[in-house]
Amino acid sequence: MKTLQSPTSPHNQYGTQYDALYGQFAWQVPENFNIAQVCCTRWAKQTPHAVAIREHTAGAVRKSAQTYTYAQLQHAANALSAQLQQAGVARGDRVAIVLPQRFETAVAYMAVLQIGAVAVPLSMLFGPDALEYRINDSDAVLAIADEISEPVLRGLQAHCPKLLTILPVASVSIAYVAVKNIANEEWLQVPTKADEGAILIYTSGTTGPPKGALIPHRALIGNLTGFVCSQNWFGFDGIKNKSSKAVFWSPADWAWTGGLMDALLPTLYFGREIVAYRGRFSPEAAYELMQTHVVTHTFLFPTALKAMMKAFPSPKKHFIHKLQAIMSAGEAVGDAVYDYCQKQLGVTVNEMFGQTEINYIVGNCSIKYPSKPNSMGKPYPGHRVAVIDDEGNECPDGVPGDVAVNRFDIHGTPDPIFFLGYWKNEAATQAKFTGDWCRTGDLATRDADGYLWYQGRADDVFKAAGYRIGPSEIENCLVKHPAVANAAVVPKPDAERGAVVKAYVVLAVGYAEMYAINNIAIQVINTPATGQKSINISKKTEKDLIAELQAHVKSLLAPYEYPKEIEFIDALPMTTTGKVQRRVLRLQEEERAKSLKNL
Repeated sequence: MKTLQSPTSPHNQYGTQYDALYGQFAWQVPENFNIAQVCCTRWAKQTPHAVAIREHTAGAVRKSAQTYTYAQLQHAANALSAQLQQAGVARGDRVAIVLPQRFETAVAYMAVLQIGAVAVPLSMLFGPDALEYRINDSDAVLAIADEISEPVLRGLQAHCPKLLTILPVASVSIAYVAVKNIANEEWLQVPTKADEGAILIYTSGTTGPPKGALIPHRALIGNLTGFVCSQNWFGFDGIKNKSSKAVFWSPADWAWTGGLMDALLPTLYFGREIVAYRGRFSPEAAYELMQTHVVTHTFLFPTALKAMMKAFPSPKKHFIHKLQAIMSAGEAVGDAVYDYCQKQLGVTVNEMFGQTEINYIVGNCSIKYPSKPNSMGKPYPGHRVAVIDDEGNECPDGVPGDVAVNRFDIHGTPDPIFFLGYWKNEAATQAKFTGDWCRTGDLATRDADGYLWYQGRADDVFKAAGYRIGPSEIENCLVKHPAVANAAVVPKPDAERGAVVKAYVVLAVGYAEMYAINNIAIQVINTPATGQKSINISKKTEKDLIAELQAHVKSLLAPYEYPKEIEFIDALPMTTTGKVQRRVLRLQEEERAKSLKNL
């Protein structure tokens, strides 16, 4: 990969910087390439005492957090590699990794990849059926599990004929202790090809069963331009300058693309420090962790940012932070969150767009080119991205189409970002492409400046009374109201209009009590100055709040976009990657409509 210019380069004017970055960039992918070698081995030799992993357990304070250097990471990986080979794991074999954010998880990836095996990340949130399906579909021969996932896997082992060995994480730690003081330990790494499979990640399966996307080693190279841009030139801080050294943290699970390819691996690629947090996400925990470990760069998905905004409208009153960059992806951020990050955190959030199969392809870089609020951004250097129609033709500016990436960059060089294909599913692989264009299934428009504007998933966009409805704009509008913590918009079947707009709303803290049932709400108000409590009896009802939210949307969007119906729920259905499962709600509405029709 051609080296990117530092922020102090002559091309720092917004007007010319993007064109220079995008037009001059060229891929340089070696024939042999191994993720573990560039993420760990080279740093274990060059900067062995630099911190790689800072492990923070929920409730711990900074002085009790455990740190691990790159040398220690390499030593532990070597010990685990030996265990894997003794268990019969060979080059190309699949190894399931069912671990949370912790040191041993990074060890597992490095150990698996450096022997040429294929890592199969599996979330701790998966239930037994989800785990069994993925283990059997991948033909995993070994699984590395922690104290929670191990008994679940052992219960499934009888139904997983290829799964011969389950390796407890404790044995990884024991083996590491046995070798961690060997200073000159070497491991003969397998010289994998850049095009060789490295990671098998299963998609969320919005239609049909989950599909395994086989990611090659070279895909990490393809990720780097987007990672550097979205993190405001991460990796160019100067590792010897401790006062400005980059420290990364994200709540994103290391078992999915956002946590693995957008956080853990690129951070290690640049030889920097990443915080592993073993605990549940909460706004307070996020702010405290970033303050405690002086986090400079982060990936926070929109759901997390919305929660943080609602919980701490003025975070500077409670926390000190050193954030230099925030990347967000998975859903549209919306201008409410965008403004919050700028005004309250002093950071312009860089939205990014990508998929497991073709990650980190479009986004923003606020220090290099202007960010347009609510825009997906521009294609990152090295990626030829277009909005295409059903026949594969590029759509004119302003016309919605499918976001697609070409197999070749603007210079005709193969783009290393591409997955190798869906595991055991050639038909699905072929269906993903129209010629050299790989379709994402996400709809967007492009403006005259080359910025893309998200319209929603192809299967999330719907028509109501003849109007084309994209849910994200309405959801963003609803979240601007102080009563709304989160929202999801879906079509509700309607005999006359075909469908009407319906919103599922999660109320912010305190509003569920304020708009209570029985038409009278009793709100307890604390007065900090006196310590006294007063009782406020409101005659506002749930119906009043619905009318208020509908009027709010009407005042900001087109008349046909306001939700004709609003239903309040405790939590939205979410994928393990933090995305709202609108499909679940849409199917629920369809089932309800069928039931009413049959009455």
